[in-house]
Amino acid sequence: MTQNLIPQATSSLAMWLDYLANLHTSAIDLGLDRVQAVAQKANLIKPAPTVITVAGTNGKGSTCALMEAILLDAGYRVGVYSSPHLIRYNERVRINGLELSDALHTQAFAFVEAQRGGISLSLFEFGTLAALRLFQTQAVDVILLEVGLGGRLDATNIVDHDVSVITSLAIDHVDWLGDDINVIGYEKAGIYRAGKPAICGQPKPPPTVAAHADDIGAEMYQVGIQFSYELASETTWNWRSGPFELSDLPLPRLPLPNAATALMALGCSGLAVSDVNIVNGLSNATLAGRMQKISDSPEIILDVAHNPHSAEYLVAQLKQRYAHKKVHVVIGMLHDKDVKATLHQLKSIANLWYPASLSGPRAAQANELCQYLEPGVKPFANPVSAFEAAMTQADSNDVIIVVGSFHTVGEVLEHWQNKGV
Repeated sequence: MTQNLIPQATSSLAMWLDYLANLHTSAIDLGLDRVQAVAQKANLIKPAPTVITVAGTNGKGSTCALMEAILLDAGYRVGVYSSPHLIRYNERVRINGLELSDALHTQAFAFVEAQRGGISLSLFEFGTLAALRLFQTQAVDVILLEVGLGGRLDATNIVDHDVSVITSLAIDHVDWLGDDINVIGYEKAGIYRAGKPAICGQPKPPPTVAAHADDIGAEMYQVGIQFSYELASETTWNWRSGPFELSDLPLPRLPLPNAATALMALGCSGLAVSDVNIVNGLSNATLAGRMQKISDSPEIILDVAHNPHSAEYLVAQLKQRYAHKKVHVVIGMLHDKDVKATLHQLKSIANLWYPASLSGPRAAQANELCQYLEPGVKPFANPVSAFEAAMTQADSNDVIIVVGSFHTVGEVLEHWQNKGV
């Protein structure tokens, strides 16, 4: 790449993203040496007074959104870094619940470019450093940092964080993390820190999680042991840790296990949060692409569930809410996911299928999905054509669920917004 082709701080965000996509030899390159060297040079190892890092197979985004809503109600200036995005890159960085302008992103990219020297960075590594720079320059009080992949070797793990959270543990990203749940547990627990709170929201996790926390002297808080929760009624729940109890909390719109884990993380953070802040935050927290309803007639639900673990949870929610309705399933997946097992989970609620091909090197084609479905299911070229077919077939009382990938949900959501319905 010649010097005159390097974007400037005033270049467009699209130009920067194109440049960064071709900067490194591979899209995913686990390891901390390169990104840590740049972060230390740029003074990004501790970019805010309090940092909470969140890893897990599923539930990272929901846990961050729940903590974000509670902390915002408490008056903190909160930054959230998450991935991937649904429609716009800007979704990956939120400050006080809002996305930032293209100009702020390109200025942060230019800063990282100037700091990296000859060190090659993947798009995710570069983006992580840029996000840390944005949080630093925007002077946030708290950063909620969502791990991209795994934990131990993920770029987010360069940060000196104060609380570490594992939301859930299941087999996913087999190409990178393998299919041994003990190895996966160890990789996720790699974000734990000596002498710091280490939260685990996965019931009965593999022994490698607690073993690693013990080896490094982290303060372990395990669901079912150091903290617990229970439904109190159809609309309320209780949470407790030791002698401390919160009763009759409002049920959030996001998964309850993640809410319980979020409360434990905040309880360990030292941040000042009142019972009122918790109630308000639980009531207000939402997240795009997680049981997101965009229409009432027919009901259209968007959910990024993309592995058996998240599909199982989604099915339980759908059965509870739509037990007697016809369900149309629009689905597109990546081929490195457990397509067969994910579809198997969804079969118990699906009346009609609309499998769609995705684009890109990791995309599964619709025909790959069809081999696990009943004969005669029609494949579609893309999620939008599959969604429009479902809209044609669905009655006003039916439910359309769009599921399987951030890519699937993102394409349909963008299409829906462009229609201006």
